[in-house]
Amino acid sequence: MAQRFVACDREQSFLMPPDVREWLPANHLAWFVISAVEEMNLDAFYAAHRVDGRSRPPYDPAMMVALLLYAYARGIPSSRVIERACAEDVAFRVIAAQRRPDHATIARFLERHQDALAGLFAEVLTLCARSGLAKVGVIAVDGTKVQANASRNENLDYEQLVREIVQEALATDAAEDELYGEARGDELPAEFSTEQGRRGWLREAKQRLEAERATDPQPVPRSRPKRLKDAKRRLEEELWTEVRANDAYEHYRAHGRMKNGRRFGALPKPYTPPEIPEGRVNVTDPDSKVVKGLRGWIQGYNAQAVTNEYHIVLAAEVQTVGADFGHLEPMLDAAQRELAAAGVDETPGVLLADAGYWHGEQMQRIVDRGIPVLIPPDTSRRRTTRRNWDGGHYDFMRRVLASERGGELYRKRQPMIEPVFAQVKFNRRLDRFRRRGRGAVRTEWRLITATHNILKLHRYATAAA
Repeated sequence: MAQRFVACDREQSFLMPPDVREWLPANHLAWFVISAVEEMNLDAFYAAHRVDGRSRPPYDPAMMVALLLYAYARGIPSSRVIERACAEDVAFRVIAAQRRPDHATIARFLERHQDALAGLFAEVLTLCARSGLAKVGVIAVDGTKVQANASRNENLDYEQLVREIVQEALATDAAEDELYGEARGDELPAEFSTEQGRRGWLREAKQRLEAERATDPQPVPRSRPKRLKDAKRRLEEELWTEVRANDAYEHYRAHGRMKNGRRFGALPKPYTPPEIPEGRVNVTDPDSKVVKGLRGWIQGYNAQAVTNEYHIVLAAEVQTVGADFGHLEPMLDAAQRELAAAGVDETPGVLLADAGYWHGEQMQRIVDRGIPVLIPPDTSRRRTTRRNWDGGHYDFMRRVLASERGGELYRKRQPMIEPVFAQVKFNRRLDRFRRRGRGAVRTEWRLITATHNILKLHRYATAAA
């Protein structure tokens, strides 16, 4: 008997017009993303476009949002790869309705609708709440270090910045001399030719400056000369902040009074701020910092998340400092804001975090709000307690965690939040931000975590069906 095979005729024409609804199974993730976007409020995207019908019509924002959400869910953040997928991948072709937006259009959409894209996190969390997945009985907070779109070798100090700016100016002058035959351009300006109490004032002043930068994040310039000047300006701002804080502290010690009404005693030792700013700034991404990751030091950000027992991300923010200290209460506040916007008014039953989040004042305020906190005062790497970390709240927390109920609750922390980071950074390979600047990186992290929630919601819906 002759061999038989299924025919493979690539020249066969379609006998009937093709229907994209037949290209994917009904339970495919692409259809789920399209249906989810239909339930979202996209007014912020549509409001950014003209209403008079003039100029070339843009792509439908609903289609672009679905395209980006599906791409991030598949671990594809590159606009060029998305453009190629719109021609080669059936699921992308279905979402784009056979349209093929180029990579520049996709990148401009990301940049133009940065705030609206960050707001998609709340829209997805609302869908999770409607499905009953946004429970807040036990929640966990943790951070993971994500590499920035920058190199550690681009961290320059003030003198290096000024030297490169001067060299850039000299190179520009030389090029103009060769082109026009005479010198042109402006010259750069010359270089800026209780101890614990003072350190506290200076530290608080720098924290206020960092908070102002976080409130109004600025986009990173594209050209290197502009980034050099921006990095130089940042160092000068930090020095000026230190000078003003020191002047205010010395004035307070000279003219102020203590809590009991008495004047201070001897004046503090005089302190002279440095003549030129200290520290380093990354020229590629000035907001990124050198942080310690799992495999050593990297140039990146501290991406924070709050999750529940269903592995749903309830809050996602990005910090520029590597340590988790001080972020416990802000992340809880962010989670409660997101939940309130999603229609969930429940108060978390227990808040779990690792030893890096131990902050006595924040923990007490959270407990006063009726939310128990379980945080070990000692890290798992230490065999002994920290120096001077004994007695009082430290021993009380050790006894709670050593109890049967306390240990049972705290053992939930790692299985609740670590798999989320593993899913994002290992399985989906989103272990590096592609955009630059605090605001852009925050939007990217919220997109990443929103698509994680979409994947969990899709799995739940598929299992329920």
